[in-house]
Amino acid sequence: MNRIHILFALFITLGHVACQKKALPTYEVTSPGNSIRVQFLLSEAGQPGYQVYFKNKVIIDSSFIAIELQDAPPLRHSWEVTNTAVSSFDETWRPVWGEESEIRNHYNELWVALRESTAPNRLMHVRFRVYDDGLGFRYEFPEQPNLGEVVILEELTEFQLTGDHLTWWQPGDWDIYEHLYNKTRFTEIDALAKRVHPNLAQTYIPENAVNTPVTMKTDDGIYLSFHEAALYNYSDMTLLVDKDKLRWVSELVGNAENIKVRTRTPFQTPWRTIQIVDRAGDLIESHLIVNLNEPNVMEDVSWIQPMKYVGIWWEMHLGKSTWQYQGGKHGATTANAKRHIDFAAANGIKGLLVEGWNTGWERWIGFEDREGVFDFVTPYPDYDIEEVVRYAREKGVQLIMHHETSSAVRTYEQQMDTAFALCQKLGIHSVKTGYVGKIIPKGEYHHGQYMVNHYQKVLETAARYKVAVNAHEPIKDTGIRRTWPSFVAREGLRGQEFNSWSIEKGNPVDHLPNVVFTRMLAGPIDYTPGIFNLLLKPYRNGEGRVNHTLAQELALYVVIYSPIQMVADLLENYDNQPGLQFIRDVAVDWEATKVLNGEPSDYVTIARKAKSSEDWFMGSITNGTPRSFSFQLDFLDAGKTYKAILYTDAPDANWEKNPTAMNISERLIKRGDTLPLTLVAGGGAAVHFTPATAEEITRLSK
Repeated sequence: MNRIHILFALFITLGHVACQKKALPTYEVTSPGNSIRVQFLLSEAGQPGYQVYFKNKVIIDSSFIAIELQDAPPLRHSWEVTNTAVSSFDETWRPVWGEESEIRNHYNELWVALRESTAPNRLMHVRFRVYDDGLGFRYEFPEQPNLGEVVILEELTEFQLTGDHLTWWQPGDWDIYEHLYNKTRFTEIDALAKRVHPNLAQTYIPENAVNTPVTMKTDDGIYLSFHEAALYNYSDMTLLVDKDKLRWVSELVGNAENIKVRTRTPFQTPWRTIQIVDRAGDLIESHLIVNLNEPNVMEDVSWIQPMKYVGIWWEMHLGKSTWQYQGGKHGATTANAKRHIDFAAANGIKGLLVEGWNTGWERWIGFEDREGVFDFVTPYPDYDIEEVVRYAREKGVQLIMHHETSSAVRTYEQQMDTAFALCQKLGIHSVKTGYVGKIIPKGEYHHGQYMVNHYQKVLETAARYKVAVNAHEPIKDTGIRRTWPSFVAREGLRGQEFNSWSIEKGNPVDHLPNVVFTRMLAGPIDYTPGIFNLLLKPYRNGEGRVNHTLAQELALYVVIYSPIQMVADLLENYDNQPGLQFIRDVAVDWEATKVLNGEPSDYVTIARKAKSSEDWFMGSITNGTPRSFSFQLDFLDAGKTYKAILYTDAPDANWEKNPTAMNISERLIKRGDTLPLTLVAGGGAAVHFTPATAEEITRLSK
């Protein structure tokens, strides 16, 4: 049960404290542990702004806000403060699934009521919530006579930096998040240079801006991450690069009419978020984004089940089989599905995803007219969906539905109820959706308000039929999994499939150490790990490959967080593979998470305790630099002796020439012991800690 304590509420009159930097009225709030302080201020022209201190040092300098409207004066100047309130909030809540079984939501809040001092005398509230590891702020517009229908042309929220920080970024694409991350100084960001990429089915980069989350590091070792939380009925926020003034400025995703948001009062914007920590791992451990979302609104969550799953997806990317029925290589056959069900049942894997099962794949991509191509209920002749479901149920395996929309959004919306009713009839409680290609209707983008509302409509419609959603080509995660725990995962990054056919011949060796400190800060990732045939022979013959070792591929089940994890390789590639045991054992739902070390784009080590279990799992990965670590195992439970099963790079392992060389060993471990690990370049380590039996203690003590 949540524990909520309203500690104090102090209403402040129009008196003010003089700001030392400028003679401007300011109002401030400090985080519960006093590490972060936020000042709200008004410029001499009455423009609202804010300033952020971290450990009594300015980390975000004076930054101002404005909103440009269609057919109305901008919301910029002439504001006056009419009321303020400071309060504190402290609760502990239990997520349905997640990285932790309990999450503390502890913040201090500053609320500021504003009124224009000149006509049309509109009203706006600004709300700050300040945590010890960051803050969120948003703009709230109450119902009012002088502001009814609102058409936003741009929201101009500034984030004034204090230096030319090191930045891990990807371009502010309005249509896709599948770009590689770049590591440069802020003033070296050039998103426009990323406009052309032949491997992307859709892309649109109008400005030198970046997508969020975007992560930065100051010269004195402070880590920042900029993102947003609770994105509803609004457009995705990208961040425009103002090199001259060393600042980010928000730029919303628009449409062909250059409209960013259509709405009416009352409404509120998403939270604009800044994580601020002095240890990189604290970015991963932070719950800022989910805490800024509302509590769970779903009464029955019993059907939402974290799981590992198998599927035929990798067959199509390798060219072994096809999504389409024509051509004689169709992958979604009844026989192939049953083969995967048998494998899943034999290895304790709960789910099966079958793609290419429904008619329409002959015209799903590369065509302008994609309306009505898919109907989401009619299988190809060689796929007996009812028999597959019956066989899976008999074997204790759940089927995962697949809906590829080809971005024909209106077609999907017209058929959603019928499609999810079929899921309900068949007892299917999970769906993977896809949105490859340019959005139909033309002129809309994947990350604009139109699609934000569509993704939410899919989520809520699916939930009525007790179907959880894993979205590919999605809108980015902004923590709404707290409110809607049936949104179990998203893609939203350059995934495993790029290892098969990208022009770079696979994701670079620093890709995943980048992803962990950028994209993963938004929420769960359906990355589809588990590839054992890292060189992809005989299918790619040097044209694609996985650019790290097998030990790192196992470590990804711990490092890359998701409540659903694919066992992605061809089934035959798991034959006689002892490393498969780690995949059988590893959990997907967690009691606790500890980030033991890490540096963006370089390396990271994460330990997680399985929910309802005494077992711990640890994953460590590195980029192209070999590393040796020594870990004090203080996270293990006291008073227990554990058997540690280690899956580590062999001494002769090499991610380029000998990537599958791996050692598996066992040893006894107790809390406080030291565990050394050596990772080769592009390497990794996966460790399973399980309470040792008396026989194991005797055997391993010899």
